[in-house]
Amino acid sequence: MAEEVVVGVDVGSSGSRAVAIDRRGRVVATSAADHLSSPFPLGEADPAEWRKGAVTAISRLGVHPAAIGIGGQGPTTVASNGARALTLRHPAGATGGLDSQPIAQAAALRRIVGGDVAPRQLWDWLAASLGGDGSLQSVWPGSKPLEGFGEPVVVGTAVGVTAADSGLPAGVPLVPGCNDAFMTAWGSAIDTPGKAFDPGGTTGGLGVAVRAAEHPEVAAFGMTSHVPGVVIVGGPTAAHGAMIDWWSRITGRPVDELVAAAAGVPPGAYGVMVLPFFEGERAPRWNTALRAEIVGLHLEHGTEVVTRALLEAAAYGLAHIARRLADQGVGVDRVVCSGATSRSRLWTEIKAAVLEVPVDVPECEQMASYGAALTGGAGIGWWPRPGEGGPGSWPQPAMTTVAPKPLAVYRDNVDRFIALGDAAEARVG
Repeated sequence: MAEEVVVGVDVGSSGSRAVAIDRRGRVVATSAADHLSSPFPLGEADPAEWRKGAVTAISRLGVHPAAIGIGGQGPTTVASNGARALTLRHPAGATGGLDSQPIAQAAALRRIVGGDVAPRQLWDWLAASLGGDGSLQSVWPGSKPLEGFGEPVVVGTAVGVTAADSGLPAGVPLVPGCNDAFMTAWGSAIDTPGKAFDPGGTTGGLGVAVRAAEHPEVAAFGMTSHVPGVVIVGGPTAAHGAMIDWWSRITGRPVDELVAAAAGVPPGAYGVMVLPFFEGERAPRWNTALRAEIVGLHLEHGTEVVTRALLEAAAYGLAHIARRLADQGVGVDRVVCSGATSRSRLWTEIKAAVLEVPVDVPECEQMASYGAALTGGAGIGWWPRPGEGGPGSWPQPAMTTVAPKPLAVYRDNVDRFIALGDAAEARVG
């Protein structure tokens, strides 16, 4: 008899990633499917391509799931008829938060598509397109339902089953989750004060768990954890994995080759420093006018030096968030690093050294997909829904720990990174 599994799928900007896990949380299979480049302007996308990618990724797992949990990039708003989607890169509501940005996107979507189309978040739209109830919106505990996005149900609630024409086995319960940050935090078990996560991938960021009662001021701006009374504070960055992909395109060399060469460059990259503001910066500056800079270049510096500086810049960005939090009494004890960037031992070692805390790397790098799988399991009663359990109520994948090796050059460079960023902000006004 085949082992019973649930599947989670995370629909990202460039591809869909899926994972199958059993009742113990053991990873049984993983898969991925790329999305075609959007023919629409920046910040707009064809949701049909996302659906195709999600179905392909799930099918490639080679399992018959007991349930399918769905998460994805956000804030992202989809027209209920599937005509168009607006992503976080769309200017509508770009300076807003998880609550206000989808509302601004919905208004822009109606202008683009025309007619009285209903807005839906990606995971709700995808569940509906596969056979689920299209009138519902999945809401994370502690979050406000979005007006006009459907009747609210708690994340982890089954909203129907796969249809015969979905491209997947018929009759499988569909369970929408929410955006990838929540899914990653849930899958990474960020539920103990001081524990943090960096989701990696195209962007990155730092989210740290705190007890809401102990940090009421900072908690007011955080996202609710899957454990009652715990809030995750910090925020996302704009371009970490994206800048390495950019450098790969510019140099014409594979990412793995570039990173391997960077290992031969000493910490501090000979004084070369990158401000990774390729699309502005999100946390902690929240300034879309900023642009990337490379400081300290010399004719003797090769691609390996710039690569090293790019890797270190991501770590300095996380350290900047950590310092802002420390000013508010929030400390970081350890960090779970996932996403594609966690494949690099060098990069995780740099992050551990700069942050000066242990870094845990899960065997399943796609923790947003893992969190979506927990959503699927919650929908059929395997585990509690978020907000209905405590630490240890949900499984998590095996972790490998990278011990920190703090260096004076990194401490000094965090100061320099912040000062250079301050100067850049002063120039753009």
